[in-house]
Amino acid sequence: MDSPVPPHPPEPRPRRRDRHGRGMRGPVAPPQVPLSVSRGESFRDLVQDSVERLERRWPQLTDVDFLVLDVPGSIEETVPLGRALPAAKGQPAQIVVYRRPVEIRTKSRDERALLVHEVVVEQVAELLGLSPESVDPRYGQD
Repeated sequence: MDSPVPPHPPEPRPRRRDRHGRGMRGPVAPPQVPLSVSRGESFRDLVQDSVERLERRWPQLTDVDFLVLDVPGSIEETVPLGRALPAAKGQPAQIVVYRRPVEIRTKSRDERALLVHEVVVEQVAELLGLSPESVDPRYGQD
């Protein structure tokens, strides 16, 4: 009587990358496009761009720490977009920009960049005791 199990092939078939035998097609994205940039990283880049614009005009901002947090830590009646904390004993002044409240209020990357810059200018003005228009003459015009 014949055995119900077929005999094993002498050597295994080569495994291919895909079932149609075409192999890799090419890169997923062009080399100049970053593939792994998260929303948080791109938001930090927007804040950094804004800070660099202001540091050219206000060199004393090099001593200020700029932070990006997702949401404010305390529950308030209105959700702040940013906060300026003056220098304390042994700690430099800090400016905090809250990512999620800014993202919720904007629809596109361009709108987000404008709002981030406005928030940074407002917080720098509060920290320096100046009006936002004197910190950045183009404030509110974009």
